[in-house]
Amino acid sequence: MKIAMVGYGKMGKMIESLSSDYGGEVVLRLDEFNNVDQAMMTREAFAGIDVAIEFTTPHTAVANILKLADLGIPTVVGTTGWLEELPKVKAYVEARNGTLVWSPNFSIGVNLFFAAVKQLSARMQDFPEYGAWAWEIHHSAKKDAPSGTLKMVVEQMRRGGFTHDVSESSNRAGAVPGTHEIGFDSPADTITLRHTARSREGFARGALKAAQWIKGKSGVYEFGDILFG
Repeated sequence: MKIAMVGYGKMGKMIESLSSDYGGEVVLRLDEFNNVDQAMMTREAFAGIDVAIEFTTPHTAVANILKLADLGIPTVVGTTGWLEELPKVKAYVEARNGTLVWSPNFSIGVNLFFAAVKQLSARMQDFPEYGAWAWEIHHSAKKDAPSGTLKMVVEQMRRGGFTHDVSESSNRAGAVPGTHEIGFDSPADTITLRHTARSREGFARGALKAAQWIKGKSGVYEFGDILFG
């Protein structure tokens, strides 16, 4: 599996260090220095590439995804902060019979957390005496707040059928890889669900798992579709 890293920061380097575990090899590395104005996103540069993994910034991700669709490159995108444009991106990729796997968070543990949030929220809908919250903390360099992951946490609550108010909050400090929590509080007790990441490794392994899966597929998929069918 020949991989192009579109974005070669800390996540890109982590993905490269683990790629051999998934039968992959990073053979093309694009960053803010060699890919100004998408200078390296050409058919020649991507010849022989099986999959692109995109971890850049919210203001460059959409243009990168669209360009990769034009090039016919299956793409795994882990950048957050752009999902308001997902309907446009989905239509563009599908019109070109392309392939995209997206997620606000590629950690397998976080996606299991999403499933638990949805299930618990479905039960809590019938107990309005419980007030609800969703909270996160990330490292100080995290650009989007609330993160795409926290937005997806609340979305999972809604998918579970929870219609009551949810108080959302975000903190940015230090070097925290990422912690997400939901809670329900009543006069009698408190219920909390929390996921805490220890490092970026979980995100990298999830992205590589998606890159393995994407071969021979077409369409637009959420990472949870891969994990849970």
